[in-house]
Amino acid sequence: MPASTKLTSRFIEALTHAFRLHDGQVRKQTGTPYIAHLLSVTALVLEAGGDEDEAIAALLHDAVEDQGGRQTLREIRQRFGERVAEIVDGCTDAYIQPKPPWRERKEEYLAHLRTASPSVRLVSLADKLHNGRCIYRDLRENGEEIWRKFNGGKEGSLWYYRTLAEIFQETGDDAMTMEFVDLVRKIEEAE
Repeated sequence: MPASTKLTSRFIEALTHAFRLHDGQVRKQTGTPYIAHLLSVTALVLEAGGDEDEAIAALLHDAVEDQGGRQTLREIRQRFGERVAEIVDGCTDAYIQPKPPWRERKEEYLAHLRTASPSVRLVSLADKLHNGRCIYRDLRENGEEIWRKFNGGKEGSLWYYRTLAEIFQETGDDAMTMEFVDLVRKIEEAE
């Protein structure tokens, strides 16, 4: 069983910061407030034994990509330290809007993930697991039409999740990795 992580006022500050950055943003599939995703990813990181820096990075893992690019990364570094910024940076696949082409971004992210630090892989895995859970639920509730909301479409999204599962499995066999691998299989079978 993972050791208990002590959370301090830094975590509360990060939670508030994440809320402010993503206030008004919703998940494209459901319209759910985006903060719900960030909280779910953070819970997965903590449940896997992540430390406070990893939990803070989980709260802020989409901030650079969605809310200001490199300037937001500099802000995170100043407020929460180098390690948090490195984890967030490692979970980011775009720094500009509009984002570069989807396939190109995903291929670069996958290549990076193969050599990423354990902390980056932990936050990334938690992010992808929560996203996968949402995809599977939406697929069961709404069928194939859900793929139209994804930039990679059905084939691209399945390729991406299959490759993620391979990479995570190469670097771990913990419960969260095994759940993700099983979830990807279920998503493929739900076609």
